[in-house]
Amino acid sequence: MAPKSRIIIDTDPGVDDVLALLLALSASPEELEVAMISVTYGNVPLQSCLRNVVALFHVLEKEMAWRQSTGKPAYGALNTYKPIVAVGAEHALEAEELVADYFHKKLTDPDGADGLHGVHDKHPHLSPTDTWRSLFEDLPGESTSSAEPPSYSTFFTPSKTPAHKEMLRILKQEPENTVSIVAIGPLTNVALAASEDPETFLRVKELVVMGGAVGVAGNASPCAEFNCLADAVAAARVYALTAPMPSSTMPPAVPGKACLPPYPDGLSRRLKLTLFPLDITTPHELRRRAFNDRIQPLKAAGSPLALWTDTFMSGTFDKIDSMLGEGHDEGLSLHDPLCIWYMLTRDDPAWKAVAGPEDIRIETRGQWTVGMHVVDRRGRAKPAGQDSTVQTHPADPMDAVTVDDVPGDTMGWLSVRKGNRINRMLESPGRNIFAGLLLEKVFA
Repeated sequence: MAPKSRIIIDTDPGVDDVLALLLALSASPEELEVAMISVTYGNVPLQSCLRNVVALFHVLEKEMAWRQSTGKPAYGALNTYKPIVAVGAEHALEAEELVADYFHKKLTDPDGADGLHGVHDKHPHLSPTDTWRSLFEDLPGESTSSAEPPSYSTFFTPSKTPAHKEMLRILKQEPENTVSIVAIGPLTNVALAASEDPETFLRVKELVVMGGAVGVAGNASPCAEFNCLADAVAAARVYALTAPMPSSTMPPAVPGKACLPPYPDGLSRRLKLTLFPLDITTPHELRRRAFNDRIQPLKAAGSPLALWTDTFMSGTFDKIDSMLGEGHDEGLSLHDPLCIWYMLTRDDPAWKAVAGPEDIRIETRGQWTVGMHVVDRRGRAKPAGQDSTVQTHPADPMDAVTVDDVPGDTMGWLSVRKGNRINRMLESPGRNIFAGLLLEKVFA
């Protein structure tokens, strides 16, 4: 039986990214197939993110052996499908350094620069040896053709092809509208794929994005969410593919700086983008007590996965305590796992989105507001009508301009031809039940 959903996960692991990957890999074969894990920079530099993905499979190999020996259930999808793991961009489209690296290091303990609170140093037996690097690159002076691949690599297919090219290959070879992309890191890899071959990229069924802050404060700046701030230009370019006229919301070019070319005119379709901003993700929390109630008995029984996750989750909870002080009532927000829950249960009518697609645009050049999700709150009517179309003679497309243009509206906020069309998610099937479902699925 084919899975209900087939997905590519573009990720920068990261604590909640790892929880999202675990949720996806613990799904049943009928629920979900992870066709590819596309690795990007973000929480930490690219090679650290890749190491965390490889370590995840290394731990899961040990966990599956432990579960088999104790009669506990294995991960169905993990044993049924073999996702490609490919490595993507090292930095933002128009930056040579990791712009948000400082932010993550401030939020971790001194030995937590690996993105997982020092788990590799604390439990070296749960981390792969450095030979994993040869799976993804040809190392100088080494011959790897006859080397025995590590046993944990039976759970995935390593690729030496750039992640955005692997994305395009999958979208080209699979039927249109059958593969979705779940982007839970900066959108650089996604933007590179969209730029290289927009028509192939638009074969995607849906792009699910964890990013942005629409009606709430940001978490990486007063107005920007981490993933979007890390590469606002990439986000703006990807969002533009939802617009009837992508050129109307593309980021302005910077003189003297290399940038990707504009999209061609006359694209065959628009991108369906479902956005999970901080507005919906932040309230979905995992509390320390609930985590410990589930994890400590498993850890005592010898579960490698419990030991591994307890290390970085405890570090995360300790950091939250130190930041917010005694007596706070905050947990770890499950930003990235929420997107995977959506892919597992997207047919549930309890998921509620905005009544109609919203024109949400990304600020890319502001002095204080880079990464901000901008919406027009003026409530002004669009003179060309409310049905998102302009009635014009097909032989004279410029006729639409005379109907749709409003004097002084140089940014096109009042145009029905210009602006993005973002499907923003508002409600889940239950923010108070998700953490329990996540724990049950991952640690059953």
